[in-house]
Amino acid sequence: MMRKLTTVLLAVLLLLPGSPAKALDNGVARTPPMGWNSWNTFGCNINETLIRQMADAMVSSGMRDLGYQYVVVDDCWMNPNRDASGNLQGDPNRFPSGMKALGDYLHARGLKFGIYQAPLDRTCAQYFGSYPGATGAQGHEVQDARQFAAWGVDYLKYDWCSPSGTINDQVATFAKMRDALAATGRPIVYSINPNSIHAKTGPQRNWGDVANMWRTTEDITDAWDTGQTNGYPMGVKNIVDVTVPLAGYARPGSFNDPDMMEVGRGGMTDTEQRSHFALWAIMASPLIAGNDLRSMSTATQTILKNPRLIAINQDTLGLQASQISYDGTRRVLAKRLANGDVAVALFNQGGSTTTVSTTAAAIGKSGSSFTLQDAWTGATTTSTGGISASVPGHGTVVYRVSGGTSTPPTTTTIVSASSGRCLDVPNGNTANGTQPVIWDCNGGTNQRWSTTGQTLQALGKCLDAPLNASAGAKVQLWDCNGGTNQQWTLNTDGTVRGVASGLCLDVDRNLTANGTLVLLWTCTAAANQRWSRG
Repeated sequence: MMRKLTTVLLAVLLLLPGSPAKALDNGVARTPPMGWNSWNTFGCNINETLIRQMADAMVSSGMRDLGYQYVVVDDCWMNPNRDASGNLQGDPNRFPSGMKALGDYLHARGLKFGIYQAPLDRTCAQYFGSYPGATGAQGHEVQDARQFAAWGVDYLKYDWCSPSGTINDQVATFAKMRDALAATGRPIVYSINPNSIHAKTGPQRNWGDVANMWRTTEDITDAWDTGQTNGYPMGVKNIVDVTVPLAGYARPGSFNDPDMMEVGRGGMTDTEQRSHFALWAIMASPLIAGNDLRSMSTATQTILKNPRLIAINQDTLGLQASQISYDGTRRVLAKRLANGDVAVALFNQGGSTTTVSTTAAAIGKSGSSFTLQDAWTGATTTSTGGISASVPGHGTVVYRVSGGTSTPPTTTTIVSASSGRCLDVPNGNTANGTQPVIWDCNGGTNQRWSTTGQTLQALGKCLDAPLNASAGAKVQLWDCNGGTNQQWTLNTDGTVRGVASGLCLDVDRNLTANGTLVLLWTCTAAANQRWSRG
């Protein structure tokens, strides 16, 4: 009986959005997957000849040898009807040779086979009535997983595509296919999208216990800025805004997925496409091309085949860049690399040229001499600590910074002495102005605080004291900007004092209940102002 209760409790914990996620350890996607997907350019207009041509172009262009390997056949590949035994079939007109033959063709060229399916009764195209049938995996999870394995599938894109279901329903349903794929014994990258026609649940939890990669936003479109916070469709800049705060979720085998790339499709300037690729690379995003590989321009190939950015993306630490500073226009992101280097993106979200700057100390390096390699040109310069560039509107300069000594950020919980509860970002809300609370310690990412220099960061945002704060002002989460109001002194008596305000982190009125607000108050070293790091 006790074993049953323990199993039920574990299942419940896995369903809670704020619960700590155990990474899916299926041995694949140890670095972000790279490849090509049919949807962005071709939608439902696919067939086996097209897919084979794309595979051949991936090889002949040199993309395969740079790491692009998954060829993913998106929606509309299937016969609208299952066979008499309930098995999925390829559409006989589109894929007359069959899906196994397509997998064999890809494998023979050193590539891997990706395919699309949906967890409910219909795929997205079927839901919108643009493709016949209702061949979703609902009730067929084990059968479909076995079929995919038999066809030699190496990658499954699994798309919710329904307005129904709570986030807990989604977790439980996506987990069915996770377990079915595992039971086949075949290594298959599991890519999920919980956002289609649905509340945007992708950024609400760490899905690393469920999948190897998970969409953070609605579908991308071939545009820089659609003005969407997280709704259909999403521009590149809009997706970056949502995905940057989720950096703490990324690790080998588990990656945030900001959707397939639009490089080479003509809707953005060359500068914007370069930013698109550079930001996907430094955010440890899957690099899944979506253009027509048969007719790439030289400019498109220069972007997609940049070896220095690919190396940053494929670094074995599997870390997503953390935000160092952001003032609403100038954004600095830094990604630690396995050899001790740090990749730094200087991103200008504004429309006109501006200087974007940071320092070696801010990105976790100490010393007096550093080498900066420009990821676009390969040129190197030296610096005593300053990292700066003139960046065009919508542009991104990326440096690989070497030399000096790397000091990785310390990530811990911050525990109140008066209650034993943890400093917590409520519901993982990353909106500027969110006020932390105390909550039962649970190991969630929204309770993990990184110390870099004198900043305290959670979920890609800095702990911030409002400008000119006085006793009783709220402490809050805010975009990191390097100001002294985001610098804190961790004192030997356990107090955490704001450098600008001189006020201490304080649990309101010495209350101890979950949800009690944390604010700023005159330092007294009372129990409700003492904190320990765990």
